[in-house]
Amino acid sequence: MREELKRYFSFLNEQQLDLYEQFASCFLSWNEKINLISRKDTENLFVHHILHSLAIAKVCEFKPMCRVLDIGTGGGFPGLPLAIMFPQTEFVLVDSIGKKIKVVEAVSEALGLQNVKPMQTRAEKLQEKFDFIVSRAVTNLEDFIPWTKGKFSKINYHDLPNGILYLKGGDLKEELSKIKKPYKVYDIDTWFEDEFFQTKKVVYLKG
Repeated sequence: MREELKRYFSFLNEQQLDLYEQFASCFLSWNEKINLISRKDTENLFVHHILHSLAIAKVCEFKPMCRVLDIGTGGGFPGLPLAIMFPQTEFVLVDSIGKKIKVVEAVSEALGLQNVKPMQTRAEKLQEKFDFIVSRAVTNLEDFIPWTKGKFSKINYHDLPNGILYLKGGDLKEELSKIKKPYKVYDIDTWFEDEFFQTKKVVYLKG
């Protein structure tokens, strides 16, 4: 894990690399108590979950003091891996299922992540403003977009205008044909070599 992270993200320091190793260990320990990812997938935790989450960082390097909302975070993906990478960015991780948020709270506390705010709630109920909203295939985009309505800050700090960064896989033609917002699709296998990423995308939609 450590060497791959250094290869793909050369700016990571030793403390951050240590945190990713601690995160993997802590997450797997919790996964034995609460089934967050399938038992068969635990050996693929780094590629299928941690590295997959970090594909978002290849599209946008979040700046200090910006705010990112992770909708349907589950066990903390993509929010927690991104929070380790961008320690001066605030991440709000929401999920409607209490036991999942309990794990996110425990893991972020164990790692000493001061920039993570876990919340058990539905995204629609949040009244706060964010620069970006991230998520990992919690539903189809047509249903997801209404959850983000009114949640984007009007001030842009990045070259990429504020918006949604969504991790999806497979053939997206039909799904994207229903979207009225401007969007751009990034192929993750242009950055990461593992064959797992051959059908995986980051979809950006302007907020």
